[in-house]
Amino acid sequence: MTATGRDALTLETDDLGIATIGINRPDRMNALDHGTVLALIELVTAVTGDPATRVVVLRGEGGAFSTGADLQAIGENPDGAPTPGQTMDAASALVRSVLTAPMPVIAAVNGPAAGVGVSLALAADLMFMAEDAYLLFAFTNIGLMPDGAASVLLPAAVGRSVASRILLRGDAVSAASARDLGLAVDVPAPTELGAVADKAARRLARGPRRALELTKRSVSASTLTELDAALAREHAGQSELLASADFAEGVASIREKRRPSFS
Repeated sequence: MTATGRDALTLETDDLGIATIGINRPDRMNALDHGTVLALIELVTAVTGDPATRVVVLRGEGGAFSTGADLQAIGENPDGAPTPGQTMDAASALVRSVLTAPMPVIAAVNGPAAGVGVSLALAADLMFMAEDAYLLFAFTNIGLMPDGAASVLLPAAVGRSVASRILLRGDAVSAASARDLGLAVDVPAPTELGAVADKAARRLARGPRRALELTKRSVSASTLTELDAALAREHAGQSELLASADFAEGVASIREKRRPSFS
């Protein structure tokens, strides 16, 4: 049975104050059901609120970082699925927990990152990607719009023109392209990703905590002035789209492995 909630997450800490949080649902490519999103918010909030934590590392166990919402879980239990508003509230809270953390957060992207998974990676302060990993912005491919603050995080990182191209077309961005765009710091071999992320985390953990906190806060304040408005737009727009016939068609096309036919 696929793990959910806190059972789907791992936590490792060391004597330097590095807390590594793993998403551990490899049989679903670390897709996140609603219970696991809520548990991840609680875990990130608890870890980042601990004075002993100096750096947080986010990673996926197995061959993926996170492929976003667990559509299979929704199909298995449609009556127990969260409402569109609950889904959006959870995605916003997850991203906020990373953006407001008082210490650097590193994303070690070891495979595909899609949906809320790509938003989670973008919310991190530093992203490292295995050379065979990729960021998939497939929102419009299934009749949705970007959420989890992706509509503001991506333009803040790469500019309006590039962000529009990626988001409107539902592009996949390879690790090499992510590095060229400035999204990824480094793209090591898959077997070296953990060591590279750990080296960066150790350097930050030995740094001046308060200076790093204020630097992070200043950078976010300067570049994400539209965060609240973007989350509000995403909440309204995605709540509409999650209840639409186009989204139902997008999900059906994935299950049936065919090209969607949108209205």
